[in-house]
Amino acid sequence: MTPNRSASLAAVALMGLMAATRFHHFGDFRTLPDASLATFFLAGLFIARPAFFLVLLLEAGVIDFLAIRFGGVSGWCVTPAYLFLIPTYGVLWLAGRWCRPWPLDSAAALGRTLAALAGATVVAFLISNGSFYWLSGRFDDLSLAEYAGRVARYLPPYLGTTLAYGSLVLAGRWLWCQWRTTAVQPSSP
Repeated sequence: MTPNRSASLAAVALMGLMAATRFHHFGDFRTLPDASLATFFLAGLFIARPAFFLVLLLEAGVIDFLAIRFGGVSGWCVTPAYLFLIPTYGVLWLAGRWCRPWPLDSAAALGRTLAALAGATVVAFLISNGSFYWLSGRFDDLSLAEYAGRVARYLPPYLGTTLAYGSLVLAGRWLWCQWRTTAVQPSSP
């Protein structure tokens, strides 16, 4: 498969993943949790074109608009802090780009990539969560202790979901590469 075709397939798959999961942040018994954070990281890792980052930002905004306008999703989170999703997703995309030179053919490389995803996700959480509490106008009297309690409540699913999606995609890619390597090798006489 050519690199351009591979990148095109990855782009379609990542856009589809975000479209299928973005309507509900944590998921429920009918929906999968939001894969947007992992999608931006994987886009940086596999595609890395700045134009695609902008396409994903546009897709996220359109999905949010449709979910709020027509899907019955609350617009409670859409405040001036919503603009901070740009640097939130930018951190993940840049972390994916940073990991791009690492070959993903060993457990060590996969571990490093997942560690980078975890670190970027924590930074992304601090940006999006902190900006929401700071700029939304909904938490004027929130103490630092109350904020820490809220962080403790929301960070684990935020991080866990992102790592789960990232792990599944990276493991699937690794298995695919292993299969292609063995399928292409000539059999010995």
